[in-house]
Amino acid sequence: MAVVAAASVTLFVAGCGAEEKPRADKPTAATTSPQKTQASQGQPSIEEPTEVVAVLKGQKGLEMSVNSIERDAGGFLTIKGQLKNTAATATIIPSRLSGDETEVVKHGNSLGGATLVDSLGKRRYYVLRDTDGRPLTTSGLSNLGADRSIPVFMQFPAPPTSTTEVSFQLPTFEPATLKLS
Repeated sequence: MAVVAAASVTLFVAGCGAEEKPRADKPTAATTSPQKTQASQGQPSIEEPTEVVAVLKGQKGLEMSVNSIERDAGGFLTIKGQLKNTAATATIIPSRLSGDETEVVKHGNSLGGATLVDSLGKRRYYVLRDTDGRPLTTSGLSNLGADRSIPVFMQFPAPPTSTTEVSFQLPTFEPATLKLS
């Protein structure tokens, strides 16, 4: 019994000290420093798209640039763009952008209140939701620093191919006319 106890203590002590010396193939925290990324240096980490289809002006210096509108074969329409704070100070992104539908609001701040209006077809299209009621759009929005922007997207059911123009509406922003191809 004493032999088993002594062997166990020896293995335990050997096991505890095994990692005290750094392995040659594993760098130590003291000798390596992570490379700074553009984001950690305060620079935008994502290049801003060059094409701007439309610009919507919001409150408190917020601006949304629409950079692409894509119809896919599955019957969806995806809008991608940039949400930018043009003000000299940080701003809180209004919760009203989520809309007022209980199912969407309960999942946090998002762009779930966005709609497309087809005036000729007399239809309004809302942001799609997944099976749990989460909007298929950028979410987790809280605040935006001065002169900063973030990429955003929203997915809608696609209007009929005969619809070539819709009004894009986002709560607290001016509406914009979007051409569909």
